[in-house]
Amino acid sequence: MGERCLVTGASGFLGRALCQELVGQGRAVRALMRGRAEGPWQEQASLDLAAGVVPAELLADVDVVFHLAGRVHDLTERVPDETAYQAANVDATRALLAAAASRPRPPRLVFMSSLAVTGDTGRALADESPAAPPATPYGRSKLAAERLVLAAGERHGMHVCILRPALVYGPGAKGNLPRMLAAVDRRRFPPLPELGNRRSLVGVGDVVRAALLAAGRQEAAGQTYVVTDGRAYSTRGMYVAMARALGREPGAVTVPRWCLAGLAKAGDLVGRVGGRRFVFDSAALERLTGSAWFSSDKIARELGWRPTQTLEAALPAMVAEYRGRRAAA
Repeated sequence: MGERCLVTGASGFLGRALCQELVGQGRAVRALMRGRAEGPWQEQASLDLAAGVVPAELLADVDVVFHLAGRVHDLTERVPDETAYQAANVDATRALLAAAASRPRPPRLVFMSSLAVTGDTGRALADESPAAPPATPYGRSKLAAERLVLAAGERHGMHVCILRPALVYGPGAKGNLPRMLAAVDRRRFPPLPELGNRRSLVGVGDVVRAALLAAGRQEAAGQTYVVTDGRAYSTRGMYVAMARALGREPGAVTVPRWCLAGLAKAGDLVGRVGGRRFVFDSAALERLTGSAWFSSDKIARELGWRPTQTLEAALPAMVAEYRGRRAAA
């Protein structure tokens, strides 16, 4: 058996894909999660990292740590719980780093961060360079965790690397993309016109390959890398691709932006009255029409990483998985 790897958040979408690849390469995988689950790993440990205590034996004989666990951005929160993000993303990372640094031979560590650490970049192509401050408690917590990781690397001579993947697609993905796919399927997604916005995405397999390079290449030590599939997707383009993958041609009729803006303001009002965000409000409109466009040139230049996936190519498998889930429900 090859290297022993600890994967936190192993039961999640990306965690399972990473574990599957590691096992396929002959590495021993110790999976860490809050509960228990079946999956592609040889060992399993249950622990809530947000408690801020990591037993030393968890990292016994571990060569590489892939830290994927954390609290993700909850789009339904009207008033985000900053304390919960701090515990799950900052305190948990601090405890894991302390346990790793206490080992006689500290393991290499790859931290899966987020593009949310970068604030609004407008319509410009952004990279790893510092930009506007994070706009959300989630983004602020991930940025604070990044700083802890880099500081631990310098202080203890650890090989650490940070990855900032774009929104990840693939069968079984969670979050905005599967929600959009379901909305398009049920004809509940507004047929937007082409607005020229640009959003970065990335395939799950490409993120896994980036994580392996980040752990294995000396050039990655102390570095931060954005990971995208190199394309710029407009919301209209994604809508058209999803509609066609679902087996139908998108209609020519579109909803003008001014109409959506009015609906968003109404949603804001409903949210204020109800004390919880409405399904469509100004924040949702910004996600639909805004840009979040990033370059992954740095990881390509320094580690030789190249994307191999596109959303269009991944959609048939995503649609099949989505329909299988609906049939089983």
